[in-house]
Amino acid sequence: MAMAPNPMSLRVERRSFQRVKVNLSGRYMLQDRSEHPCRVIDMSPGNVALKAERIGRPEERVVAYLDHIGRIEGRIARIFEDGFALTLTASERKRDRLAAQLTWLANRHELGLPEDRRHERITPGNPVSTIRLPGEVEHPCRIVDLSSSGAAVETAVKPPMGTTVFLGSLRGNVVRHFDYGFALEFSVLQEQAALLLEFD
Repeated sequence: MAMAPNPMSLRVERRSFQRVKVNLSGRYMLQDRSEHPCRVIDMSPGNVALKAERIGRPEERVVAYLDHIGRIEGRIARIFEDGFALTLTASERKRDRLAAQLTWLANRHELGLPEDRRHERITPGNPVSTIRLPGEVEHPCRIVDLSSSGAAVETAVKPPMGTTVFLGSLRGNVVRHFDYGFALEFSVLQEQAALLLEFD
């Protein structure tokens, strides 16, 4: 009987935010620590619907890494034929950041802007930097290019997709691999002037 109010509270939370239809790829991890690819159907600062190859259980905790969004987590609120919806666990600050990101993504779609060039890319004055995985030593890297949202780096290490890494002092997540390195998405959008100071 203690579980009875949950569906209603989840429905109320789902409807308290405006959902945005976005086409984003990502990966998610279920409580058994298995990882699977997914695609966002729609999203708001409080919830997200994912098309997923493996569906978890109601109320199961899920951690996901989404392109252009970064790390999110929440609990499964609803299951449908080819995926599930999460009620997100996030601070007010995180929800505000998600709202700004979703607004930008929605506007980009309306304006027909290309997905991979949403921020101007720059070449730093000093391309030599370091990559650090949490709890590990630093690895040398060369920055291929930078933008407000991420960077491409040449380096000998190639962390799995979704791994949190630090480029210098900036935190991000691995979103793409290529032959000689990988691309990372910053956890927070950066000002171009600050990037130039960081890697000058």
